[in-house]
Formats: sequence, C-alpha cells, structure tokens
Amino acid sequence: MIDVMEKEKTSSYLADFAAFEESATARSLPSWIPPLRRAALSRFSEMGFPTRRDEEWRFTNVAPIERVPFQRAGAGRNALLSDRIAGFTFDGLQAATQLVFVNGHYAPELSTFQTLPQGVTVSSLAKALRDDAALVEPHLARVAGFEHQAFTALNTAFLSDGAFVHIGRGRIVEEPIHLLFVSTSTGGDEPTVSHPRTLIVADENSQTTIIESYAGWDGDVYFTNAVTEVVAAENTVVDHYKLLRESDTAFHIANMQIRLARTSSFSSHSLMLGGAIVRNDVGAHLGGEGIECTLNGLYMGTGDQLIDNHTTIDHAMPHCNSHEVYKGILDGKARGVFNGKIFVQLDAQKTDAKQTNKALLLSDDAQINTKPQLEIFADDVKCTHGATIGQLDENAIFYLRSRGIGAQEARSLLVYAFAGDIIDRIKIEPVRAQLQKSLFAQLAKGPGAEEAV
Repeated sequence: MIDVMEKEKTSSYLADFAAFEESATARSLPSWIPPLRRAALSRFSEMGFPTRRDEEWRFTNVAPIERVPFQRAGAGRNALLSDRIAGFTFDGLQAATQLVFVNGHYAPELSTFQTLPQGVTVSSLAKALRDDAALVEPHLARVAGFEHQAFTALNTAFLSDGAFVHIGRGRIVEEPIHLLFVSTSTGGDEPTVSHPRTLIVADENSQTTIIESYAGWDGDVYFTNAVTEVVAAENTVVDHYKLLRESDTAFHIANMQIRLARTSSFSSHSLMLGGAIVRNDVGAHLGGEGIECTLNGLYMGTGDQLIDNHTTIDHAMPHCNSHEVYKGILDGKARGVFNGKIFVQLDAQKTDAKQTNKALLLSDDAQINTKPQLEIFADDVKCTHGATIGQLDENAIFYLRSRGIGAQEARSLLVYAFAGDIIDRIKIEPVRAQLQKSLFAQLAKGPGAEEAV
C-alpha cells in the first residue's frame, strides 16, 4: 500500500475517473470494459507512481510527471492541426493506410485509407470494440497485464480509444500501415494527458509492416501514456517501427508487449528523438519453437533529457533466436538508461540469443546507466551480451578536419557512422530518410554542436 503523500499524487487521476466513466465515449463500449477499467484503477491506486526505491525505476525519477496538473485530453482541435501534421508523415508512402489520433482520439478527417486485402481490419480501437469485439476481447489487456505496471494500469483504467489492426489468416499487406499519434496542449496552454492503446493481431501465415509514430510540437507540455499489444500467430511475419518525435517539454511513457507463436518472425525498431522524460518498455514472450525475434533501438538525448529503455526477451521454448542492438547518443546533460533482460527457460534448449548495448557520450556531463542481464536455466544454448560506452575519437575528427571538413560536419559524420547500422536496418526508405533528417537536425541542437564550431 502507498502512504498518504503518494496517495495525494494519484488523487487527481482517481477523481477524474468518475467523470470519465460517465462520459459518452466511455459508456459506448461493451459491458466487459467497465469492470476491466475499475480493476485497473484499483491496482493503480494500490501501487501509485513508481519511485526510485523501485529497482525497475531507480535511475528514472517520474516526480516531474506527478507534479504537473495534467488534464485529460478531449477530442477536438483537429481542424487546426490538418495543415501541421504533414511534418510527421512520410513522403513516398502515399499508398499506405494512415490512421491519425489527436490526444489519443481517432481523427477520421485526418486519416487516409487505401485498398486493403479482404480479411484485414485497420480501425480505431473504439470502433473495433463496438463492431468486432470477438476479435478484440481475447487479447486486449491480456498481453500487457497491469498487475505490476502502474502506468499500464493507469492506461487501462482510462481505456477508450486507440488503434486496432487485425491481419487475417494468410493475408499479406504489401504497404506499411502508419499509426500516427499526435499530442498537443489544450488551447496551447493547459498540459494534457492521453492514454492511447494499440492492439495488433496477426493470424496464421500473415505478413504486415506497422509504423507507430508519436509526435508533438516543441513548447507543448503533455503526457502520453501509451500501451501496445502485439499477438503474432504461427508462421507470421510482423515488422514494427516505433518513431518518437515528441516535444522537448513532453513526457512519454510506453509499454509494448509481444506474444509470439511457433515459427513466427517479429522485428521491432524503436527510434527515439525528443521528450523531456521518455520511458520505453518492450517485452517479448517466445512461446513456440522456431521463433525469430529482433529488438533494435536508437535514441538520442540533448539538454536535460532522460531516455530510459527497458527490454525483456523471454525464451520459453527451444530452437528460438533473438537479436538485440540498442544504441544511445547523449549530449549536453542528457541521461540514458538501458536495462536489457534475456531469460532462457529450462525447456528452451538450442536457444541463440545476442544482446548489445552501446552508448556514445558527446559531452562531459552526459550520463548512461546500462545493465545487461542474462539468466539461463537451460544447458544447450548460445547466449552473449555486452555493453560499451565511449566518446568521439579525436584522431578521427582531426583526420576529417585535415581534409577540409568543418568541425561540426566531422562530428555529425562520426555520430551518423555510429548510428548507421541501426538506421541501415530500416527497410522502409521514406522512414529511413526521415530519420536521417531528424538525426542531423537533433545534432545541430546539442551543446556539443556549438563547441565544435
């Protein structure tokens, strides 16, 4: 149980829940949703916000999130944003279906639909709960449980909308599906909070690519508390990209949980730019033989940003492979956290698991806390993990400058070379080009950039 002081920090959310339950949006969903919400709220009330006394949060202080009087974001303002979201879309993906959500609410007038194969559903979660509940109920809140995750419990308590993607048996979706979540302060002034939920279900022998984007405008103060659940059945291929371009004064807490079945292949590339405090949890359960799982991440922090990545890969069955590479670039007084766990259960013989974490510090004040973990209970496995931390090579900078390249350009080239193997793994060219552009723009902001001139 939490003490009185901690209770006060959660009171505004508890008080808002009653009003939320009476809203038309909340009351329009199936009868099994309200008990789920109330159970999640009760669990959140018991746990409270995590503190640095919690092992999983000891390097990440969420007190700045607790102190801001966030208001639950309502629908609206979409017309004001129609001309502004172009910067968050991707040139060259005109053939892709794109769903846009503003402050967690589906915005049909900003979304575009292309022809999809029969048996493929892409819609708002609220619509799916009303029209396709039989597809949603077996998975929603079952992959990402809230018993031990306070922010996931909070998201579930205020569950009302988000994205739903269902790829039917044997269906192949050639073009990427883009889910764009845009956040903004109410009227540009009041800090807002939204709790978007995404459910992706891929049936047997299907294939799809999902781009999950979160974005906002600098100066806006908001809190995005997102949960994504992915269910991949036997012999499926799911390529997932998460691109974070939040306001520098925003907070982003996210939990993505993946459940993989026999001979499925799942790859996730998380690309994180922006945000005052960012926490990204990713967990994959390998529940069948012959699974391929890839988790890659690239994050860049400047100023006083804090970017925290926690990953878990649970090998529960034999003959599965997992590959994980996370790289961080930190400038100014930015802080990074990486905690990567790999569990190899007793029955998971013939496991091949590789994990690498590398961090590049561009200033003397930047910090990284890294903790790779490997727990093996089987005896016939191949598992490796490692972490390295370094700075730019002064000899390499001197070499480039001696050939007429300016200090800032030399610095940017070396940073890009460090990030290159993550960027090069992005199969979608427009996404790769956008990331390259964003990366160089971020480099130009950092204190190290000024020092290099």
